[in-house]
Amino acid sequence: MGTNAKITIRATVNAPVEKVWRLWSGPEHIMKWNQASDDWHTPYAINDLRTGGKFLSRMAAKDGSMSFDFEGMYTKVEVYKTIEYTLTDGRKVKTTFLTEHKGTSVETVFEAENTNPVEMQQAGWQAILDNFKKYAESDKGIERLHFEILIDAPPEKVFSTMLNEHTYKQWTAAFNPTSHFKGSWAKGSKILFIGTDEKGNEGGMVSRIKENIPNQFVSIEHVGILHEGKEVTSGKDVEGWAGAQENYTYVNQDGKTLLTIDLDSNPEFKTYFSETYPKALTILKNLCEENQELSSTI
Repeated sequence: MGTNAKITIRATVNAPVEKVWRLWSGPEHIMKWNQASDDWHTPYAINDLRTGGKFLSRMAAKDGSMSFDFEGMYTKVEVYKTIEYTLTDGRKVKTTFLTEHKGTSVETVFEAENTNPVEMQQAGWQAILDNFKKYAESDKGIERLHFEILIDAPPEKVFSTMLNEHTYKQWTAAFNPTSHFKGSWAKGSKILFIGTDEKGNEGGMVSRIKENIPNQFVSIEHVGILHEGKEVTSGKDVEGWAGAQENYTYVNQDGKTLLTIDLDSNPEFKTYFSETYPKALTILKNLCEENQELSSTI
């Protein structure tokens, strides 16, 4: 693995290897555990887990003061066993997964860089692994739901139509006829997603924009609920929702847009989202394509 010093970190995760592998490699999961301390996070991640595939995790301070991309290419992938990759600076990393009676042993050996002390690097990588262990062992009953639709309009059109205050109300009417938002889509901003019930009470989600890469990616982190017009961000009422994410990804396919939605849901709302999200995306598709036809005739 080259001439750099090799550092080893390890942890035993109380979960089967199949679950450990899925949470380790899924971009939607990487965004939740890939940080060494609470003042950092991973607002964006892509991961093509195969030999020759590339990965990128954008690691950033929550206050916006700094960020960097952790990226490289996989050189060997054995499902449920081994992952090897080379970082963009040439350093090599190997992670092995071993089934034990207590769960799954995860061990990573990586080449140290020459800027920071070895002890600091080991502590940082170990903190991330420990955070993964905590995430993998937690069971909040949350399931990741996935929806996608191909829209005959470029990402710029889909992005703006989806987030524009006026058209947002139209496509999200599938969830609630009074659906709307208050706040900003800017990265780091607070935003409320609101709907009114039959008694006229406002309910919905209290959220923040974790990431916003125009025309490419939006990540929403839900931090609480709106109950009868009041924001609730702690207590039993928000268990299972706090920390849940809703991500929009826009991929250009020859001038069309493959829009994918990945969101966390508890079992209570799985059926509801499974029924309403396809309807909402169909409305959005029609809005984008109708506006596209109109603009092409002007």
